[in-house]
Amino acid sequence: MNLTPTDDAKRLQTPPLQGRGKGWGLSANTLAELNKRAHQMRNDPTEPEKRLWRNLSNSQLGGWKFRRQQVIGWFIADFVCPSAKLIVEVDGDTHDAEADEVRDAALMRRGYRVLRVTNEDVMRNVEGVKLAILRALENVDSPHPNPSPEGEGLEKVEAQKLLGISLEGSVG
Repeated sequence: MNLTPTDDAKRLQTPPLQGRGKGWGLSANTLAELNKRAHQMRNDPTEPEKRLWRNLSNSQLGGWKFRRQQVIGWFIADFVCPSAKLIVEVDGDTHDAEADEVRDAALMRRGYRVLRVTNEDVMRNVEGVKLAILRALENVDSPHPNPSPEGEGLEKVEAQKLLGISLEGSVG
């Protein structure tokens, strides 16, 4: 039987948690669900996300490579520059500041910096947004080791509350 790597990871005789480099310590089913959501978000972006992506894709911004709707831990980041460990979040009118702080702190523990811009910024001043992103990219600190994985269980609970989901009874 030929299984894809994703299907193989879901088999019952495999360990319940993926390795750090492979899946951030998430179960294969949880990781698959997050990747499915990210895929849906890539296929149905908001107008500000479309506009910003037209300026970030194909290494157009100073030669920096970006990914969109990237799964990082329990979260899906709007735009990520992996080499600079920079996340750009495009926030709408309904963003919860407290939830964003918890999310940003969790991402920072993973070594990422988060730059938040509003939908209005992107729609009215995309050149200014690009300049702010370039400045953040130019201020890349030297690499540092990954933080300790302590407290990652709390991050799961925080993420579930933010996303409004429950993984009780899920397999894997």
